[in-house]
Amino acid sequence: MTTPDVTAWSTPTAVPPADPSVQLRQPGGFTAESVRKDFPILHRTVNGHPLVWLDNAATTQKPRQVIEALTAYYGAANSNIHRGAHTMAREATEAYEEGRAAVADFLGAPSPDGVVFVRGTTEAVNLVAQTWGRANLGPGDDILVPVLEHHSDIVPWQMIAKETRARLVPVPLTPAGEIDQDAYADLLSARTQLVAISHASNVLGTVPPVKEMTALAHRYGARVLVDGAQAVAHFPVDVQDLNADFYAFSGHKLFAPTGIGVLYTKPDLLADMAPWQGGGNMIESVDFARTTFAAAPHRLEAGTGHISGVIGLLAAVNWLTSLDREAVAAYEEGLMSYAVQVLATVPGLELIGSSPHRIAVLTFTLAGQDPATVADWLDREGIEIRAGHHCAQPALAHYGLESAARASLALYNTFEEVDQLVASLRRLQQSA
Repeated sequence: MTTPDVTAWSTPTAVPPADPSVQLRQPGGFTAESVRKDFPILHRTVNGHPLVWLDNAATTQKPRQVIEALTAYYGAANSNIHRGAHTMAREATEAYEEGRAAVADFLGAPSPDGVVFVRGTTEAVNLVAQTWGRANLGPGDDILVPVLEHHSDIVPWQMIAKETRARLVPVPLTPAGEIDQDAYADLLSARTQLVAISHASNVLGTVPPVKEMTALAHRYGARVLVDGAQAVAHFPVDVQDLNADFYAFSGHKLFAPTGIGVLYTKPDLLADMAPWQGGGNMIESVDFARTTFAAAPHRLEAGTGHISGVIGLLAAVNWLTSLDREAVAAYEEGLMSYAVQVLATVPGLELIGSSPHRIAVLTFTLAGQDPATVADWLDREGIEIRAGHHCAQPALAHYGLESAARASLALYNTFEEVDQLVASLRRLQQSA
């Protein structure tokens, strides 16, 4: 694919140039302090205190490079794509398709043609359920879904199972919050048509052995969908190495805008997936006797896409891949280990889940305190966490819980912020 020439609009004079230290950063040069300079929102105050953003599993903040890309697009290149013959339409189309190619490279996909743009992980899972699922599931078929999953990887399968009279089969967890691999192996059978698993849990942080689970499912002829929403911001992903049939993620959890996401599908499956929405952009020709559809991936992208979202996603991917991903992962692992250690000093605090393979998601309860009260107390000091069921009620129910507090870390969080969290929680307990 030819790299589009978008220099005429990609750096408007009204927008300050990117920090040279970011552009020139060499591998091994990662520090949280250096990347924090890229995030304007991290320098605001909340309730009179400097912001401590610990709700990254819900959404990540956006670097200046993404914000600038959106400003540049809307300020100098706003146009619809694929159907226009003028200069700006060509520029916008080239940038949009450059985004598709960048995502393919980011995921290790064999071709950009396997990348479908959607609103997010939820829409991606629903797309697979309503296209591949409706065509391939029927009475007597099993869909295996671990108890670990986010609701967006449970409810669509419940809906299509009811419609097709297939059976949704939960895979239990161990006390540590890992998928019970013995139970998983026992539940797989010739009836299994699909396994839906998260690459990292949004409530326990657990990182299952997805590659091994996929290989085992394939031995039974089952397909595997991987929910990568929580994974892609924390460690590199290679869909060919995983051998995933479907892989989905949301841009807003990857430092990109809301409303844009990705579904990767293996070429042989994508070729057989029928459109799930009709309209413009997804057709070759239309008359009242017959409509012929465009080739994949465009036939699964009806209507005007989230063009600015793709531009922002492209900027986010370029920003993240400019960093040393191994150094980032090592930093986050060290930060999480420290957080686990110091949170243990808070009286009455109990962490939920103890898998040794996890991302920096720390879900906890505090004796004598409702999770919503904990979140409100922290918010008064500018510390933002999440409280509730985290759209993972079955996972919490595994521990006999309906609600919990959750602090989730990202590459821009610091050891000092963890100390602030712990100090505030200790003050809360002392005030009780």
